[in-house]
Amino acid sequence: MSIRIPYGRQDICQRDIDTVIDILRSDWLTQGPFIEKFETTIAGFCGAKHAVAVSSGTAALHIACAAMGLKKGGRLWTSPNTFVASSNCGLYCGAEVDFVDIDPRTYNMSHEALEEKLRAAKKSGRLPDIVVPVHFAGQSCLMDRIKQMSVEYGFKVLEDAAHAIGGRYKDSFTGSCKYSEAVVFSFHPVKLITTGEGGMILTNDTAVYEKLLRFRTIGITRDSRHFKGPSHGPWYYEQLELGYHYRITDIQAALGISQFERLPEFVERRRFLAARYNKLLASLPVTLPWQHPDTCSPFHLYVIRLKLDKIRKTHRAVFEQLRSDGIGVNLHYIPVYKQPVYKQLGFNDHCCPEAEKYYSEAITIPLYYGLSEKDQDCVVGSLRHALLDE
Repeated sequence: MSIRIPYGRQDICQRDIDTVIDILRSDWLTQGPFIEKFETTIAGFCGAKHAVAVSSGTAALHIACAAMGLKKGGRLWTSPNTFVASSNCGLYCGAEVDFVDIDPRTYNMSHEALEEKLRAAKKSGRLPDIVVPVHFAGQSCLMDRIKQMSVEYGFKVLEDAAHAIGGRYKDSFTGSCKYSEAVVFSFHPVKLITTGEGGMILTNDTAVYEKLLRFRTIGITRDSRHFKGPSHGPWYYEQLELGYHYRITDIQAALGISQFERLPEFVERRRFLAARYNKLLASLPVTLPWQHPDTCSPFHLYVIRLKLDKIRKTHRAVFEQLRSDGIGVNLHYIPVYKQPVYKQLGFNDHCCPEAEKYYSEAITIPLYYGLSEKDQDCVVGSLRHALLDE
């Protein structure tokens, strides 16, 4: 079948193209000045002290965990309603991974479920070292509550904000690290802004920042302040730990800077389209995205939930009918613990009941900057037909 309207896509303008061409004609392709410029631009916007750009959001999660001290025998908890990278980062570090059920309205990690799980873990002596709240679809988790719990129970917080650049929680932009040790962004093409592939970690902790720089570049430093022995000359460097080749390029960073300059209009358009969906879909047997008043989402995704007791089709039948109409719907996400890798670790299919219920009803419908109102009307018309047999 041919997908005419995808669920998401990048928007590349002529300025983006010209910026990349300028870099291709410059002296720098890989490790040049645009990487630091990209980092300082994003950190300054978010209100964080430091930023480290890397090759992907997955790489960002991995080295953030490593820099925050997660090791073999440690424990990481996250949401099951996320891409597998949010928990894989714990496995990469040799840690145990577990999941906290979601809130039935925001589809983010439930702070009530987290607190209940923490109380039980304290009694058994198995508290997490790191908790990774995921800002699903762009809406922030209730970070003040999670921060309070981190102080009480002694864990660190790594925000997975892959969906959330340009979003806000209370009086801060997502990425400020006001409530966490670090925040991770993704710049995959379907995200708010893109570098092709790419990610970034923001932190206010200078020690974590310095570790991130080394982990990004194979564990190597040229900073003499960190040398373990005397320098042999101006060419000298030392590998201080086993790092990774997670570097981003100047080409990607330049594209990221150009894209970032359009972030306000990207967010404004997505929020307009989301509000328009809210009106157009109000009479249909679906649950619309609910937004907590303390949050301001950039709407990376627009997810509906089918009211299956009010329609005569299954979840799968509605999904397949939309696809057959050329509407590129998707499903975010299959609960992570359902994956074979996690079943091998001992997880069962029903460990998070709210995530299970959500998965049985959710459909992601198209939302992106370039989506026209005409195409949006087509999406709504196809959905109406699928639900009501009109």
